[in-house]
Amino acid sequence: MKRILQFLGIFIVVLAAVLIMNTMRFQSRQPEVTPVADVVLDEDALARHLAGGLTIPTVSYQDSARFDAAAFEQFHRYLEAIYPEVFRQLDMEKVNRYSLLFKWAGSNPELKPVLLMAHIDVVPVEPNTESHWTQPPFSGAIADGYIWGRGAIDDKASLFSIMDAVQALLQEGFQPQRTIYLAFGHDEELGGNRGARRIAELLAERNVRLEFVLDEGGARAGGLMPGVQPDVAMIGVAEKGYVSVELTVKGTGGHSSMPPLETSVGILCKAIAKLEEHQMPAELVPPVDQMFRFLGPEMPFSMKLVMANLWLFKGMLASQLTQNPTTNAMVRTTTAPTMLEGSIKENVLPTRARGVVNFRIRPSDDVDAVVEHIRRTVNDDRVQIRVLAAGRNPSPVSSVEAPQFAFVMRTIREMFPGTIVTPSLVVGGTDSKHFSDLSPNIYRFIPVKITPGDLHRFHGIDERISVQNYVDMVKFYIHLIKKV
Repeated sequence: MKRILQFLGIFIVVLAAVLIMNTMRFQSRQPEVTPVADVVLDEDALARHLAGGLTIPTVSYQDSARFDAAAFEQFHRYLEAIYPEVFRQLDMEKVNRYSLLFKWAGSNPELKPVLLMAHIDVVPVEPNTESHWTQPPFSGAIADGYIWGRGAIDDKASLFSIMDAVQALLQEGFQPQRTIYLAFGHDEELGGNRGARRIAELLAERNVRLEFVLDEGGARAGGLMPGVQPDVAMIGVAEKGYVSVELTVKGTGGHSSMPPLETSVGILCKAIAKLEEHQMPAELVPPVDQMFRFLGPEMPFSMKLVMANLWLFKGMLASQLTQNPTTNAMVRTTTAPTMLEGSIKENVLPTRARGVVNFRIRPSDDVDAVVEHIRRTVNDDRVQIRVLAAGRNPSPVSSVEAPQFAFVMRTIREMFPGTIVTPSLVVGGTDSKHFSDLSPNIYRFIPVKITPGDLHRFHGIDERISVQNYVDMVKFYIHLIKKV
């Protein structure tokens, strides 16, 4: 026993030494940069540009019959009116009538072009919530230092800040060496199959290969990252996949006064409960693992020790992250029951009960793995399982060692001194997924600063962006385009 205790003591001492040594070697990955010189802009005019665009309801409805073509055409006319130099000097074409593709030809055709992206469409305003908004959702009001309206963050701020940056540079007489494409899809909120996907196909048909793509996704997070005091700029190097699966149970129907021992609704609910209770496993997949390797050196010693020794603490950290909905979405394929249908009347047994469960698929999983998980977990032949639409697998993971990633990283730190930059996983979907065949370097970042109080505004009530925040976005794109 004594020898065992001695051995255990030696093991603990050696382990502690290894952990501390790894922690001491865990150095910052943030590059030293020189902050960019400030640019003087007409801030009131910039705010008005975005505000005017927010008054045009370019809404993507799930029901395609509600598509308002006139609103999208009005939006095109508005852009042309306020950005005359962009429309005059850049090649512009409409793709599938409502998406826009601009080409700013560079002086050096040997250099691969870059693609800057945003989307024109916005999500609907939930019915009967209009009165809950501080400013009407399509007012484009400029009040209290903010620009208010649906799309203020997602994603018209990106579109207008890119256009404002290009217009300002054209007015200076700036000519890029590298060709720059601007792609603005019109149906991102529905998956982008008619807009961004067609733009990507068009570029592929023209044998265009891109140096990198920059789309929405991550942002500058202020006060959102535990243990890190500075703002954290999160560059999405991958995004999760998506599939919705329909579960159907057939029953005999009849009067509710004489129910069978198991009803179709009961069988369905048990199946859904099983899926919630037995979710797909949690793991630090590459984008999330990489995020902690970039953030870890900036954390207090106790947290830094964990991040420097993920070989030992990875499982514990993944388990801890599952306790919060936001971080849980980063480490596993999530399970979200979203729809239930049963009887047409409260005292009638349904002949068919139907449920839909939505899965957001992390890298390392795919649609087939999700379907197999459902079959194995439900394990009931009475429950019919059907994939709705095609679903999509997670995007490829862009390398954080690529010089293109370093370029975007340095540009962010030059524009926003002191900001910690890290790769991340985008848990939603973006139009950039359609461009993975055109470049291995797909990055998802918009230079907007998001605080805890802003999180509920995405697709929610009181969407807004501060005027200063928007002006900083324009300055970022001016700086990025000049560097490109």
